[in-house]
Amino acid sequence: MPESKKNPRANADKQKRFRERQKAAGKKQVRGYVTPEALNCYEEIQQKTGWSDSEVLSNSLRLMYAAYRCGQVKLLNEWLKDHNR
Repeated sequence: MPESKKNPRANADKQKRFRERQKAAGKKQVRGYVTPEALNCYEEIQQKTGWSDSEVLSNSLRLMYAAYRCGQVKLLNEWLKDHNR
């Protein structure tokens, strides 16, 4: 079976181009690329709660799971829309 000659840096180069496009679009990487509006909300949550990055992620997942289990995801989404979040 002949070995294919792939560029071992192709994936790294692709990821680098992706990060550059996200930065050019004005997005910042937190735990993924977020818009400036989302970053403002994220920073507001950190200021009000004093939570670290991992605590914000963990607690937001817990909140979404609780809303899902109680059938309140629609209510949560409506609140976020009403408060421009």
